[in-house]
Amino acid sequence: MKRDDYQDVLKGLQRELVAMQNALVRDGRRLVVVFEGRDAAGKGGAIKAITEKLNTRGYRIAALPKPDERERTQWYFQRYVAHLPAAGELVLFDRSWYNRAGVERVMGYCSDAEYRRFLRECPKFERMLVDDGIQLLKYWLAVDQAEQEQRFAERAADPAKRWKLSPIDLVAREKYADYGRARDRMFEATHTAWAPWHVVDFNDQKRGRLNLIRHLLEQVPHDGAAQPAVKLPPLKGKPKREKLEDASLWVREAY
Repeated sequence: MKRDDYQDVLKGLQRELVAMQNALVRDGRRLVVVFEGRDAAGKGGAIKAITEKLNTRGYRIAALPKPDERERTQWYFQRYVAHLPAAGELVLFDRSWYNRAGVERVMGYCSDAEYRRFLRECPKFERMLVDDGIQLLKYWLAVDQAEQEQRFAERAADPAKRWKLSPIDLVAREKYADYGRARDRMFEATHTAWAPWHVVDFNDQKRGRLNLIRHLLEQVPHDGAAQPAVKLPPLKGKPKREKLEDASLWVREAY
């Protein structure tokens, strides 16, 4: 998709996202959006496109690191509960409790008993969230192996993106089929009427973002109305240039 076409459509969707956020705040609703998918599927870019124009006070991004020693002894869902939204808030999970059904299962970071318990408890946990009034949306960003390999190569070649490649990512390249089987089992156990999965084709990231955002907007009731225009009162006097007594405080102008 051409960048100019993408930007034109995205701009309109982002205005509607602002209206959606205003509706959440006005009505005191709580929204959780879960982003899952293979490595390099495009989760971070999708979240950035959604939040770019939003009021930073009204949303949070939860991208949790691996659990520490204390968290490993807690109820599995406990550290995720701490990030759930209050009234009027949106929380976007860049990976979530589904780590247990994906990377932990495939890489052997959890036992078979822990994995089976997760598959039994997860629908119950999500039912509790929904019954308490939280709207829960779950997205799986689908990407083919050839496209994933190309994105890995781009990250490896770009010094500004290499941080995105973790040792686990490199090992996981050899377990593509294992991740596919784990995904299918996860869908089978956790695709429910109260918290269904939504799969989005992300082989073309621009189209994927637009389709995901449009679907998100369709799921969250809002009137689409923008905030009323603000008329600024006239400025008294002439505009003044910023002055400081100590000129050495200024950052050197390099451009």
